[in-house]
Amino acid sequence: MASEIVLAEVRDQVSYITLNRPEKLNALTIELMDDLLAAAKAAEADDSVGCLVLQGAGRAFCSGWDLTPDTSGKEGGHGAPPPEQLTLREDINALTARSGRWSILWTLTKPVIVKVHGYCLAGGTDMALNCDMIIAAEDAQFGFPAVRSMGSPSTHMWTYMVGPQWAKRLLLSGERIDGRIAERIGLVMQAVEPSELDQTAHAIASNMAQVPYDLLAQNKSICNKAIELMGRTMLQELARESDAMAHKSPSAQEFTRIAASEGLKAALAWQNR
Repeated sequence: MASEIVLAEVRDQVSYITLNRPEKLNALTIELMDDLLAAAKAAEADDSVGCLVLQGAGRAFCSGWDLTPDTSGKEGGHGAPPPEQLTLREDINALTARSGRWSILWTLTKPVIVKVHGYCLAGGTDMALNCDMIIAAEDAQFGFPAVRSMGSPSTHMWTYMVGPQWAKRLLLSGERIDGRIAERIGLVMQAVEPSELDQTAHAIASNMAQVPYDLLAQNKSICNKAIELMGRTMLQELARESDAMAHKSPSAQEFTRIAASEGLKAALAWQNR
């Protein structure tokens, strides 16, 4: 399956699924999420595919959720309704209906590799960290800047990936790190020169794709079960509740007010003051 904003092609038994909103640095919308997950499920059902690679068109992998006003007229728009309009329970339910769906990538029976260049920020990290491994350019940028004013990650794989100290370093500051540091702390599996990113990702993915599906699926399953024994599913529920509570903070309310009255650039400037 493919669309204008999510492209899909198969090469050497690898399904390449491409976020295709380069003019928006592949910022997420509900429509993009729907199309991406549909393409992933289609690849899982395709007997000619042994591995999936998620990538972004243009200058970045994914800059997070699209925070610009939605003018599409489509139900759901760029994301969930503004948190200030929701009760706490409504906000949790909205986050479950949105970010909770990234677990579809986690539970696919085929491996999913994320290939990151440029930015992988905020909601982009929610998506990437629910996949099996990340290969990044050394100059790629990772972070969750929204923790400075808007909330907290509505999925949480950070502590599993990098341990408590680096998880706190990144989520208590909103700092960005490059691909080199991300590799050193375990946030990504491998960081390479930007010119080597495509070749490296394809070599790893095509090698996995040659393994018989029943063995591939079983070995992915036992690795995932090990993380489940550490409480992964419950932690994702707690992360959504934490994000919903953070939305009620004065700083989150002020960010929303500035964005509505003065524009997103003004709100981001206030966030980064």
